[in-house]
Amino acid sequence: KVNFPKTMWYPRLNLPKNFKYSYQQPNNDNDGLITGSIKNTGLDTALLNEMMQKILDGTYPNVHSVLIIKDGRLVFEEYFYEYDKTKLHELRSATKSFISSLTGIAIEKGYIKSVHEKVIPYFPEYTFRNNSDAKKQITIENLLTNQSGLDCDIYNPKTMGNESIMAYENDWIQYSLDLPMNDSAGGIGQYCSSNPIILGRIIEKVTKMTVPEFASQTLFKGLGINNYVWNFKPDKSSAETFCQVNLRSRDMAKFGLLYLNNGLWNGKQVIPKEWVEQSLAKHSIVAGLDYGYLWWTKYLDANGVRYYGKLAQGNGGQKIYIFKELNL
Repeated sequence: KVNFPKTMWYPRLNLPKNFKYSYQQPNNDNDGLITGSIKNTGLDTALLNEMMQKILDGTYPNVHSVLIIKDGRLVFEEYFYEYDKTKLHELRSATKSFISSLTGIAIEKGYIKSVHEKVIPYFPEYTFRNNSDAKKQITIENLLTNQSGLDCDIYNPKTMGNESIMAYENDWIQYSLDLPMNDSAGGIGQYCSSNPIILGRIIEKVTKMTVPEFASQTLFKGLGINNYVWNFKPDKSSAETFCQVNLRSRDMAKFGLLYLNNGLWNGKQVIPKEWVEQSLAKHSIVAGLDYGYLWWTKYLDANGVRYYGKLAQGNGGQKIYIFKELNL
């Protein structure tokens, strides 16, 4: 017998028929985020009210949370259904941007010499199928930009590197680097989940720590993130969870703010400024979009103006948008 909580079916329980949303300033929880009022931020409160009404009446279904940081302050924070500020969310492929962060930190600390290091030498214990001079040219940077050249593209069902197949393999590293090459390293951009998985394993090999342990001692420690779940096990035990990190919405917001501030958090450089700049710059084109180091560039149009944002995103709607020109 399975019991489903009522909260999972309704954005908010027991709302009166003529309910009208009223803005409330987020609480200061002493978790490293500074909160503030939405007044004088330039944000359109009428539009936010309209958005809230549409979430609450089901026009925009299944939205779990919306948080907005403007000019360094958390000015908007709302949760829906069974979600609240303490609940962890699956980040899905937004996890890739966290792997990018840890790669930059590993390079800064000297565990990895540079993004130009070749990948295959990190795995001397393996014998890979379809080995070739082309495969030996794959670099750390090629993994970060989704230009490994491996026959793996989630948007192309004809490629061999299907993540749904990989999920039930005993060793995802073996599966990934066994793939044939369908392009030279540094060539076309192909969205391939194998690339950050290989990067994560390299981080583990060079630091002699698990990915979550390294994150805990560096990135998460710097941001004051201590409530998370991250099982990075690239084998079939992760078939349903896919090595993803689970975080609170507030901690996702911290990560976005860290990048908005060029890696600086409360006066401390958590990620090198140069790494943030490189990560958000265009290095390749993936699925028709500009792509950095496991970060997307996307735009939104409003009133005839195009706003370009940098984006960590995952399946199911997990999104961390950064709009530098708006300090948002």
